[in-house]
Order: sequence, then structure tokens, then C-alpha cells
Amino acid sequence: MNVSRRQFVAQSLASVAAASQTPPGFVQTRGKNIVAPSGEKLFLRGINLGNWLEPEGYMFLFENGPASPREIEAFFEELVGPDEAQKFWRQYRAAYIMRADIEFIQKCGFNSVRVPLHYKFFLTAEGFQLLAPLIDWCRAAKIWVILDMHCAPGGQTGTNIDDSYGYPWLYDSPRSRQLLIDIWTRIASHYRSEPIILGYDLLNEPIPHFPKLRPYNAELEPLYKRITAAIRQVDPNHIIILGGAQWDSNFDIFGPPFDKNVIYEFHKYWVDPGKASVQPYLDFREKYQVPIWCGESGENTDQWIRQFVETLDTNDIGWCFWPYKKMEKPSCPVSFLKPEHWDAIMALASLPSGTGDAEKRIAARPSPEDSRQALRQLLQNIRFENCRVNSPYIRALGLNA
Repeated sequence: MNVSRRQFVAQSLASVAAASQTPPGFVQTRGKNIVAPSGEKLFLRGINLGNWLEPEGYMFLFENGPASPREIEAFFEELVGPDEAQKFWRQYRAAYIMRADIEFIQKCGFNSVRVPLHYKFFLTAEGFQLLAPLIDWCRAAKIWVILDMHCAPGGQTGTNIDDSYGYPWLYDSPRSRQLLIDIWTRIASHYRSEPIILGYDLLNEPIPHFPKLRPYNAELEPLYKRITAAIRQVDPNHIIILGGAQWDSNFDIFGPPFDKNVIYEFHKYWVDPGKASVQPYLDFREKYQVPIWCGESGENTDQWIRQFVETLDTNDIGWCFWPYKKMEKPSCPVSFLKPEHWDAIMALASLPSGTGDAEKRIAARPSPEDSRQALRQLLQNIRFENCRVNSPYIRALGLNA
């Protein structure tokens, strides 16, 4: 699965050389606005396709257990064995987001999706194969696509959300930084002529708020500049999206814009839904005359969602809520049911996993057949036609339920 930097660069340059003249029709920025190919101002109303290419434990109701993609994958291997788990994940990725999901997203009134990516899929062509149907469906539905590097090499947060190993090694590892640059170059060269892709979100929620990690703040904008320079070598067309430090909340790390086609992104969860929560970003927008965007919010009551959307809309801030789909919970547009035997699986997931706990885990685990049945049923439950539509949540977003 490992690809050398030389191979990355060769593949990227070959893709550029083979590309025909870039067609018109790209979304661009103009002053404080995002502008559609028609020349009209574009106000983004989007949803994040989380849990698809980067599963998270809480979306499977694993409150105390596997949380990151690799932890969940290892847990499923424990349940059904490596061969069957690998087969499950192939089927899961094919079923979690399908044409029916995108058509529903369009019907609700969303005009964009943000797609969280795991870098590992772009070490080979697998990532492009996974995205190809989505790009086609979104093009047909006129849904703009934002590509988001959710899990970067080495990890940009050091937490479960980037599938890292407990520390944001990206900032300390020249190899990881170069791999990230090479992967973005490969992605940009592949999609340089695809207008339905709105832009590239370079890093999701870099650098947590933990005091010991704040020294890395100084590393972030220089890294963004390096990634952007590499992308611009192969793709002059797409918007670059830059998130602040401390979970995409801190814009103090930014100087004047260094690219003419850029959006600055913030995330907001569990705050007062009034204007005060977004005032620093409004001030930044006025100071630098650049677009700002709320790339993630949600995981709250419908009343809070309604109030925060009103704040964003009133202040002319486009948005993209999190997530589109997860197990059981109504704080998303659609949710899927727990399979049979899932309570037993959740109980096993919550147990310690050290060597000394092996006997306890063996005693508590569901049978292999029950586990296989649960995963087979999960593959059915996640399909759109078997999901529950959470109409109150959609209405709270001001959309069509």
C-alpha cells in the first residue's frame, strides 16, 4: 500500500499533462462572497457525510470503547475475524452513501456535502474509486462537493477523529507532512477539471485546545502555505479551505490571505447560539474581506439547531452540519436502527481489552454467528431505504422535511 513520493509526483504530473483544457464553471471567491459559476452569490447549506470513510465509535453507540477507525476495524476483526471484517468494510463503504442518499439530500434543500477523507485511501487509487460514484451523483443533483482531510498522516489532532496514535505527530514528522502534501497534490491533479468539487478543506480541526499543544499553532499556517503551493502547481481552479487551530476555532493563527481563492472555516459546537459566538469570525471577514464558512456544527437539540442556523443565516455565513447519518440518534437528517445482538456487541466494546482481560471478553462476547448476523443486518440498516428520516431536525435547519 506504500507509495513513494517520487511515484506520487510522477503520477500527479502525468495526470496534469494528460488533462485537457480546463472547462469553465468553477465556484470561486470574490471578496467576502462565494460565487457560483453563474456569477451569483452562493450561500452554502450543507451536510457532512461523516462515518462513511472515517467511522467514529459514538455513531455506532460505542460510548466507552473503540472510537477511531482503526480501533473500530480491530474490534470488528475480533467479532468476525479479519477476512470477514475486511469484506464487511468493502460492503459498508458501498452501502453507507448511495444515490438515494444524495437525491434525498437534494430534496431536503441542501446544496453541498462535505466529505471527510482518510488519507490511507489515497495511497492507492482506492480513494478515487470510492468517490467516483458520489461525484457522479452530486453532479446530477447539482450538489457541491467539499473534500475534507479528516485523517491526515501522523494525525493533526492526536485524538480518535483523525485515527492517530494519541499525539498530533504531523507537526513533528517531516515525512508525514510531505506525505500529506503529496496526497493533496495527487487529489488536486485528479480533480483539477471537475467543477462539481467546490474546494479542498486541507485539515480538519487541527490542534486541540490542550495547553501543551498550543506551540504547534505556529506550525499551522506555514504548513497550509506549503500544501497550497503544491496544489496550485497542478490545480489553479479550486477553492482552498483553511480551518483555524483549536478544533477550527482560532483564527488568530492567520495572517493576511496568501491565496486569492480561499475560504476560512470555523466549527462551533455546544456554545451559546447567538451572534457573540461568531463575532470573531465576522470581524476576521471584515478585516481581510474574505469568505468565512461554518464547516461543522450540530450534535444538539432541535431548538439549538434552529437558533444557531438563524444566527448563521442572519449574518450571511454558509454552513455544513454534522453528521448526515448515524445509529439511532435523531440529531441528524437520517438515522439507522441497531441490529439484533448489538447490545451484546456494545457491552463487549465497553470492556477493557488488555491481556489480563481476555478471559472476561471471551465470556462476554456474542457468538461468531450472532456477530456475523449483526453485521449483515447493519449493512441493510444503513441503506437509505431502511433509515428513519428525522423530520424535526431537518425542519430545524430551515429545510424541507
